[in-house]
Amino acid sequence: MTFSLIISMSLFALAASLSPGPVNLVSLSGSARYGVRIGLIFVTGATLGFIILFLLIGFGLHYLIEQLSWITQVLQWLGIAFLLYLSYQLFIDDGELSSDEHKSAPTFMTGAIMQWLNPKAWLASVSGISAYIPQANTEEVLVFASLYLPICWLSLGVWVWIGKLLGQYFQSPEKMRFMNKTLALLLAGSCFLILI
Repeated sequence: MTFSLIISMSLFALAASLSPGPVNLVSLSGSARYGVRIGLIFVTGATLGFIILFLLIGFGLHYLIEQLSWITQVLQWLGIAFLLYLSYQLFIDDGELSSDEHKSAPTFMTGAIMQWLNPKAWLASVSGISAYIPQANTEEVLVFASLYLPICWLSLGVWVWIGKLLGQYFQSPEKMRFMNKTLALLLAGSCFLILI
């Protein structure tokens, strides 16, 4: 594997991970509301969930998807339903910063599951593997995944820190409700963009 290929795969991973999407928006809203620690727990789950998905696709799932194309449609609709549910929960949040505030905070498992139901994650995995390592031998898949792991975590971490900075401004329930509703609408809008 050449150095230029490794750089190219790293840039692809950075663009795919840092660009806005459902997981990025939940990272932002979760850290704004619940703090950096909760945001990083969610991001760790999302990153590991993505890497497991990436490895499975790299080790042959993309061949199954090519043979049974309806699977991607089912996963897309399940993903959209899950994202709309998260959007609804964010939209109806009361914005109160009570002592029991962590009860609905995004968790490690929420992050991991969200990646499996996130069409962006499937697209990034399939397109990245197809473009950079079409033969997908074990060594290539492991190298690509080992590049993706820190890049994905750090990229989502950027959204956590942005959320933390925004959260310092949105300390009143009214401002928090406004931010939650805005992010909920953006999350729902991302679902509709997936369908176009």
